[in-house]
Amino acid sequence: MSYLAMYSTWMGGIVTDPTLMFVPVDDHIVHRGDGVFEAFKCVRGRIYLLERHLDRLERSSAMIGLSWPVSRSELKQRILETILAAGVEECLVRLYLSRGPGDFSPSPSATCGSQLYLVVTDLSHPPHWKYESGCSLITSSIPVKPGFFANVKSCNYLPNVLMEKEAEEGGADYAVGLDEAGCLTEGPTENMGLITQDGAFLVPSFKRILRGTTVTRMMDLAQSLVPEGHLREVREAHLTREDVLTAAEVMMFGTTFDVLPVVSFDGQSVGGGRPGPMFRSFLDLMRRDQQEDELTTPIASGSET
Repeated sequence: MSYLAMYSTWMGGIVTDPTLMFVPVDDHIVHRGDGVFEAFKCVRGRIYLLERHLDRLERSSAMIGLSWPVSRSELKQRILETILAAGVEECLVRLYLSRGPGDFSPSPSATCGSQLYLVVTDLSHPPHWKYESGCSLITSSIPVKPGFFANVKSCNYLPNVLMEKEAEEGGADYAVGLDEAGCLTEGPTENMGLITQDGAFLVPSFKRILRGTTVTRMMDLAQSLVPEGHLREVREAHLTREDVLTAAEVMMFGTTFDVLPVVSFDGQSVGGGRPGPMFRSFLDLMRRDQQEDELTTPIASGSET
């Protein structure tokens, strides 16, 4: 991965030398996971779903009582300037809001004030074969987060790390959690969804999982397929392992890869063992959506200041 540019309120500017990209070790985000974050991409010079990501950032920070060190308009300007400093039209932006440096205690009052860290990296893509041949999914044994913490995009991602570790060690591409009732939740950094045999697009209920920007936008876009008769409905649902195993198609949704087809689940073939027609329709809808003006922000506007 290439680290292209970083801005932080702690440094008070932008650097492009990776050796200068640092966060103080006594920052609460480092030793307590006390912070929130977002990751969004820039495609062909346009940031996709920026406003939706910032809306979620506001919700997450409000839930844990974390103030912003800059206004929303200032934040957007810093984002644009940092991408422009990176000198690329396609990249991934990681945005972190922290409680700030302090004295290593858990007390929020011990910090010197909230900080903003922006890091721009290259945008990596999954190998092409994953779109053509599909991915594997397993259920995770890691306990899911309680509802409150599941709905805060905090930097305390230990459960997510352990889920990813479980997938890697199990030889799978992704893992998905199960709640106490046996209902599917989410992956470490991805959401899942499925197409039923009678044409419904269903995603796990957001009560116990983070409301993903990619999957919720996909739900918006998929609504256009209902009047055409390609889908019967689009909604949240309590999904079980059996629902996945009997589905017509299963998919994963995430910022970097958009949509990927799942062809095996816990070692069993799903969806006929190959990517289906709705996956291809979904991917096409999302790729076209990333070029529309409505939900994209041009980075060129950052040069006007």
